[in-house]
Amino acid sequence: MKYKGIIFDLDGVLCSTDRFHFEAWKQTAEEVGAPFDETINMKLRGVSRMESLEIILSGSSKTFTDAEKERLATEKNDRYRKLLAQMSPADMPAAVRDALTALHNAGLKLAVGSSSKNAAYILERLDANRYFDAVCDGTMIAHSKPDPEVFTKAAAMVGLAPTDCLVVEDAAAGLEAARAGGMDCAIVGTAPMPFEPTYHMQDVTKLPGTIL
Repeated sequence: MKYKGIIFDLDGVLCSTDRFHFEAWKQTAEEVGAPFDETINMKLRGVSRMESLEIILSGSSKTFTDAEKERLATEKNDRYRKLLAQMSPADMPAAVRDALTALHNAGLKLAVGSSSKNAAYILERLDANRYFDAVCDGTMIAHSKPDPEVFTKAAAMVGLAPTDCLVVEDAAAGLEAARAGGMDCAIVGTAPMPFEPTYHMQDVTKLPGTIL
């Protein structure tokens, strides 16, 4: 087997909280007088909360102090977490759970590598912690994607070299982070990528058949 471990991004790969992010950021954009639509929302995928806020604020004619930015980011996250409370195990499809089980049964170490500081809460809402040997999220890193820190740290948490792990992502920032860490990357979904990943597939349910 080519890999010893798989490191999964969370949102857009194992589940989707996109609708919650969209609604929470839309309210922020309205407050600061900035435009917001699906195209702008796509630019926020895979990047940190503060970096996402800067993208939105770049569309506003107003200027903001660091304290105001912190307030806006905190208020956005409060709205987002209230929306996340609607999540349940049903938000992780059975086919995704079957894929994770197949990979685990094949002897692979499984980890989550997410820039989100809400990853632990999302996994709890999904009742999905049992599938993973480690979770590295935004509370544990100093640099978000496209820096490779979240992936290299996740690899270390399961006792593997980065080169022994495959990253599974849906965003360009994640693909760039994987390459920066010297790791192969499987991209799921149809978002445009800056370069060709190691694998490209419709969704994560295709992963066992691709690498096992």
